[in-house]
Amino acid sequence: MTTTLPIDAHVHLDIHPTHPSAVTAALTGTQAHIAHLSLEAADWTVVADNVLVLVRIDHEEPYWAQDAAKHLTAEGITAEITPRLQEAMDEEWTWANYPMPWCTRSEIREVSNEAQKIHDDIRHGQLLIHAHAHDGHTTVAVGTYLGRNGKSVYLHGEDHLRQVADTFDSPAQALLAFEKVHAADMRPGPAPLTDTERAAAEARTPLALTAAKPEPARPEPETVAAYLADAGNHDALLDTFLTAHGEWEKWRTWSDETTHAIHESQTLRIERIHEAHPRETAWTVAAYETPVSDRMWHLTATGTAPAPILQALLNHLADGDGWDTALGSPVDEKTVTAATRPLADAGWKHTVDGRWLRWTNASQDAGVQFDAFAAQQPNSPLATWTIWAGPTIDQPTWTIHASPYTPAPMIADLAEELAHGTGTRQFSPSVQRQPPRLTATAPAIATTVARPQANRSR
Repeated sequence: MTTTLPIDAHVHLDIHPTHPSAVTAALTGTQAHIAHLSLEAADWTVVADNVLVLVRIDHEEPYWAQDAAKHLTAEGITAEITPRLQEAMDEEWTWANYPMPWCTRSEIREVSNEAQKIHDDIRHGQLLIHAHAHDGHTTVAVGTYLGRNGKSVYLHGEDHLRQVADTFDSPAQALLAFEKVHAADMRPGPAPLTDTERAAAEARTPLALTAAKPEPARPEPETVAAYLADAGNHDALLDTFLTAHGEWEKWRTWSDETTHAIHESQTLRIERIHEAHPRETAWTVAAYETPVSDRMWHLTATGTAPAPILQALLNHLADGDGWDTALGSPVDEKTVTAATRPLADAGWKHTVDGRWLRWTNASQDAGVQFDAFAAQQPNSPLATWTIWAGPTIDQPTWTIHASPYTPAPMIADLAEELAHGTGTRQFSPSVQRQPPRLTATAPAIATTVARPQANRSR
């Protein structure tokens, strides 16, 4: 049995200080050069003395950093992973609007890894791009792998969706076929860098290391818009509400994981899940026509919802006004106008995108969405109303969802708080990892360039 001897090399893995998805490796030890060679072979880039960075266009750096850590450990090298990087490694996420929804998470990673290889081949000068074009959906390009017997390829897509859609026996065949399809939009050379490629290039620039400094004193909370405020203590919010309003009674489940608050009428109920994931439902408010009837409407909020927004919701429930939207009453233009009037008065931008009506603030990091299709489907799981804040509606920091018959006055109160309310946020100077903006526009199916069958590569 062969025993791996320990190597005097230590690798400290952490999140890049300015590029949230990238990962850095700081090397120490008399044999640090061994770890250095191992990481460079895995396409890590040197950015300072004994510091390397892993940067990818598919935002999968934490996954591949974990893979690198396993290989280093197997070689006898000590690999240390910081808690925040470990959290990123454990995080489950996927791309919004992924064009191949049938793929599993591992299959998606395989697709993006092939796209990464194409990107690396271009970056390292192994794949020469002759021309590019835009096919109306995404970028397409034609190029040739350099070296003996290098094949020519037709590329379709950008970033993590780029793929080899066809191959050719020679650059001449490839260019002729490409020009036949894309003559009107064909441009010489590679396409301009995408935002993702540009950010990756910036992350590979030399990293200025500074000596560790003591953490500054904890600053006072800052006043911010309500939708940017801290979530605070949701349990304390509910307890304060119940203490102040005797018409509500608190019920705890046997597992202590959930608290139910029921109005004395037995027709309005609150469910609070105490240990919910921050982006999962932590609050559910539901109304019933009678204590034993079906639910008329419901509203849910995630565990990251700001305290001022939840306080506005609880204040509305305490007022006891507007609970009893008639079941089956249509959600018409008048209802929508009444619910969103605070946003219109605040000058929020109103757009219509098919079935979706949207109102967003000037900075586009908060908004309200109305789904006209869901509004006509009372038994559908789709949300009629979505109140959100964060980078985009597809990657929100927090959300509130409401069903078709949720009272317009309740939505209006929440919209009022969203547009005009304020709260507090504890500012932290430390770098926080934010999820990448994981949106992908579904491209058309890759077009295979037409050419004679006899010329196909085998």
